[in-house]
Amino acid sequence: MSSYQPTLSKAPTDLIQANGQPAFGLFDGSVAHFNLQNFVYHNLMDKKANALARYFHYKQFQFICITGPDWLLAVAIADIRYANSGFAYLYSFDTNQAISKGVLLPGALGCQMSDSPSKGEARQQFNRYKVAIKTTPTDWQLQIDTKVFKADLTLTKAEQIPLALCAPTGYNGFTYTEKSNALKVSGKLELQGKSLDLTQALAGYDFSAGFMRRQTSWRWSSINALVEGQAFGLNMAAGVNETGLCENALWWDGQIQHLSPACFEFDRKNDKAPWHISSLCGEVQLEFTPLYCRQEKVNIGLLASNFRQYVGLYSGLVVLHNGTKLQLSAVKGLAEDHYARW
Repeated sequence: MSSYQPTLSKAPTDLIQANGQPAFGLFDGSVAHFNLQNFVYHNLMDKKANALARYFHYKQFQFICITGPDWLLAVAIADIRYANSGFAYLYSFDTNQAISKGVLLPGALGCQMSDSPSKGEARQQFNRYKVAIKTTPTDWQLQIDTKVFKADLTLTKAEQIPLALCAPTGYNGFTYTEKSNALKVSGKLELQGKSLDLTQALAGYDFSAGFMRRQTSWRWSSINALVEGQAFGLNMAAGVNETGLCENALWWDGQIQHLSPACFEFDRKNDKAPWHISSLCGEVQLEFTPLYCRQEKVNIGLLASNFRQYVGLYSGLVVLHNGTKLQLSAVKGLAEDHYARW
């Protein structure tokens, strides 16, 4: 098994550089300023794109997952310009049931997105469904208010380096992705007025934005859990950021380790079948057993989405840079399979 240790670039102050193009690379920290007004965007025939194209081709989504001792909370807000969507669900491992709420609204109705992963606020509201995500240089703050469950939570991100990268996407676009897993959580989470235990809860976030492919798809794996008594986080993905860069990393006791490209093997026709997830250099060799699936299928002309997010259990082997082998056994986590035309 070979070691995968990519070279990190210093995170730029501004995403868009003096030449009108993004700074590409795998960064050593978050990029705070998304000065998109300076981006020189061209169409597929190398002509300067008009204002409508600049607006509708830009996509953004934010996601938070928090794993507790016997539950998992997942929350998402997505702005795809033609529409915005979001969901929040709370899954119980004891009962194998989830309480799920979601919205799909036209245009920007009821939706506001933040300017960057460390400066701004994203909101989504419709009737009794309210979600807000506030980003700062030191933490992410999540507020949820639905009829059944409520949350006022803080994810502390300042203590570790995130996975942060910007890569070319398609012929003329780019995607910035920032993720961090195994983060400490504080605050309050209530289900039907009863507080849930946060003492061992760990969280991860995902901020992704850019001029993405009109048709795209991805497979994704995520873990926030205690392994051998230490905070362990994993993010692996295939399908979006793979133009010379990949968005794969683990966090072990506060330290990030970048991982080689990921391979996902699974059966779309069988939601109960296990997934096999591995890395090119062999650092990760995991099996994922699905327990619950949140699924949406939308096909309305301009837009289409075939989305499946699974809650389940991971078992297998992860190897650290120093050769230490971590054996995972029934560790709680997520997996996702998604096609989008947007």
